[in-house]
Amino acid sequence: MTTTPNRHKRGPAPPWWFAAPAMLLFAFVVLVPSARGVYYAFTDWDGLSPDFSWIGLGNFTTMVGDATARQAIWHTLLIAVAITIIQNGVGLLLALGVNSMIKSRNVLRVLLFAPAVVTPIVTAYLWRNLLGPDGAVNSLLGAVGLTSWQQDWLGDPQLALWAVVGVIVWQFAGYSMVIFLAGLQSVPKEIYEAAAIDGTGPVRRFWSIVRPLLAPAFTINLMLSIIGGIKLFDQVFALTGGGPGHATDTISTLIYKEAFTLGEFGYSIALAVVLTIIVAVVSTGQYFFLARNERAAS
Repeated sequence: MTTTPNRHKRGPAPPWWFAAPAMLLFAFVVLVPSARGVYYAFTDWDGLSPDFSWIGLGNFTTMVGDATARQAIWHTLLIAVAITIIQNGVGLLLALGVNSMIKSRNVLRVLLFAPAVVTPIVTAYLWRNLLGPDGAVNSLLGAVGLTSWQQDWLGDPQLALWAVVGVIVWQFAGYSMVIFLAGLQSVPKEIYEAAAIDGTGPVRRFWSIVRPLLAPAFTINLMLSIIGGIKLFDQVFALTGGGPGHATDTISTLIYKEAFTLGEFGYSIALAVVLTIIVAVVSTGQYFFLARNERAAS
């Protein structure tokens, strides 16, 4: 009697010590500095002096009573949510547009994605000039007779935060578009043809057929945009420096100011710990929520 060999039989597992060098390097570069940083969050270290004192939860208690810190946390979450919704909404619309059979679709894909490859700091300085009181945006509005629309876009506390959001969306909507476009192009054409034969309209076709198949693309885009929005620093600091006043301060800009302007390194590290916790909680919760929806869609 012959036995059929097990084609799925796996070979011996590689020795665990193969990963030891990488694990040691990771611990030296990431884990040890992170642990030391968390330790300093419970001290009054000024970043220079070798002498510091353990103050326990003092920095975190100060943070709770600090209106500027609470405002920065609120701005961080508001920017992250606004960017996630607007950027992915615009990216999806752009993807649907360039996925059609228009002749210029290939050129449009390149042009719409181009801002995403520009360094964020360069983009921020460009838009700071465009949105200035005498910048191109106000000049254009004045040239077409819309002088009442002219604003101090980055100097008005009511507008500055949304101007920052607009710049981020302008730069990265094309990035979201590419991910959605990849998802759209993976949908079999037979599905579109069958839906058209059944008389399904474009809106119903997208919502009932295409949208569930885009679940992986939604997961990737939402994860990238929410985490990027929470950690946002370059564009905010270059556009407004957290101003006017503290109108656009985020946790990241406040960490920089507390550490390198005021010399409160212990307090700034405590803010960084809070930022890390927020990123971990939001990203983990979002991942499990989106992964569950992705499984349900499949």
